[in-house]
Amino acid sequence: MNQSLFEFPITRKILSVSELTQQVKGLFEKTFAEVWVQGEVSNFRPAGSGHLYFTLKDAGAQLRAVCFRNQARYLKFKPQDGISVIARGRLSVYEARGEYQLYVELLEPAGLGALQLAFEQLKAKLAGEGLFEAARKKPLPVLPRTIGVVTSPTGAVIRDILRVLKRRFRNMNVLLYPVRVQGEGAAKEISEGIEHFNRHLLVEVMIVARGGGSLEDLWAFNEEIVARAIAASMIPVISAVGHETDFTIADFVADLRAPTPSVAAELVVHRKQDYVTELQNRERRMVQVLRLKLSEAGERLTTLKMHRVFQTLAARLEERAQRVDDIVATLDKLLRVRLNTAREGWLHASSGVVRYDFRQLLGLKRAQLTEHNTRVESGFKKYLVERRNRLKQVESILRERSPLGILGRGYSITRDTSGNIVRDAAAVPIGSEISVRLARGELAATVKGEML
Repeated sequence: MNQSLFEFPITRKILSVSELTQQVKGLFEKTFAEVWVQGEVSNFRPAGSGHLYFTLKDAGAQLRAVCFRNQARYLKFKPQDGISVIARGRLSVYEARGEYQLYVELLEPAGLGALQLAFEQLKAKLAGEGLFEAARKKPLPVLPRTIGVVTSPTGAVIRDILRVLKRRFRNMNVLLYPVRVQGEGAAKEISEGIEHFNRHLLVEVMIVARGGGSLEDLWAFNEEIVARAIAASMIPVISAVGHETDFTIADFVADLRAPTPSVAAELVVHRKQDYVTELQNRERRMVQVLRLKLSEAGERLTTLKMHRVFQTLAARLEERAQRVDDIVATLDKLLRVRLNTAREGWLHASSGVVRYDFRQLLGLKRAQLTEHNTRVESGFKKYLVERRNRLKQVESILRERSPLGILGRGYSITRDTSGNIVRDAAAVPIGSEISVRLARGELAATVKGEML
């Protein structure tokens, strides 16, 4: 009985796997709501959804990590295996596999800034594609008619560029495409400005510029979208971003890098006086060369004129000229003989024509014509008489056989409504409309009955 007093039933609380996992998850999220972890990235795997999956490890352990798309899009660099990083996030449990993992909200390189790492990554990528090669750089036009500038319309940069251009070439045309040069959306506006000038072919050369600043301030010119727009430009591009010591991705891709925007304005066009001086020098050299060439040609001509060949040629030309004179004289003599012969023949023929009596011939021809006209007139009158008699005979026959003549004797022609001639009274129904043609006029009638 004493033993039964100390025997208590053992109560066991049995948890399902999901319940236990949820409790562990709650402890993790409560205890490690925000932690900073440093480690090396391994097994990096970006998903098509935009999420990033990787493992953080050190010499003694490893930790699974995930960075969802909403946080990943703000990363300034691309994680890679082997990179040492510092991650901020929260610990929780992925219930489907029962594994705890770090949900990353912020990720930055350990020791090297995120922007600097992103700069180096993009630089290596574009260099591998050959976008920095000197062979693809386009030469600047010697004297552009219009210069395009992609920069802020309110900063000192555009004023510096315009001041230098006005000093060097006062009447140079400049088109400004206003953009933001830092902050969210600046890179997109810069690339759109470059594409705008290429799409409309408004300028012969382009300056992409902004003033100095920190790496963060200049970051729009390190974006891949700007680098691609410069590389695709058919118009030569001068990059003038920051100060002389600042370098951006745009500098490497552009056809020419200027240390400052003011230097870009000096590089894009020479001073107008330089062109004038160069033209004057070339004109002076051209005149000197022409004079030398003309002098040499004159000396050469004098030498050739004194050559024995040309002396002989002159003698031959004189001989040929004399022969021409002889031939002309001979021809003149022959023409005179021919003309005299022709004149004598004409005089002989004209004397015979004078002796011939044209009046007698005309009288004979006139008599023949009169006789012919008489015969024609007599024959024509006889023909008319015969035709007239024949016409009278035909007219008499037609008059005798004409229906009008019959009608004139009291007869008529009856037609039905269809215009057919009525020959039988029985063929026309009573009440039918008929027409009666008389010698003079026509009657409309209605059939009332048949008369026997």
